[in-house]
Amino acid sequence: MPRPLAARVAVLESQMQSLQELPGQVAALDTRVASLESQFLQFRAEVKDEFLTTRREITAEIRGEIRGEIGGLREEMRAGDAAVGGEVNDLRRELGAVAAGLREEIRTGLEDTRRYMRMLHEQVRADIKTIRDK
Repeated sequence: MPRPLAARVAVLESQMQSLQELPGQVAALDTRVASLESQFLQFRAEVKDEFLTTRREITAEIRGEIRGEIGGLREEMRAGDAAVGGEVNDLRRELGAVAAGLREEIRTGLEDTRRYMRMLHEQVRADIKTIRDK
């Protein structure tokens, strides 16, 4: 059975009332969307800035650590160079002592050889004299 006319008019008035409120609701939603868009762009910029700041801080920290490590390595290398230099000096002294000892042995050997040559020379002269005297 069809609804009475008054009920149908009431439903239409209610629907029209809802439709009249719709532009205001759309405008409110548009304002909220614009606000959210603005907030999102602001958040995006803040996140970007924070990431850049964090990157700079990490980079600076890593550079500082690397510089410290390189400085430590330089110190170790200098200490190693000093130790090697000391060992080289010790080796030079030892080689100098060995060379001096060898020179002394050669001199002694030369003196012994000269003495032995003089003795042989004298013996040859004596043998020649003995042969002439016969």
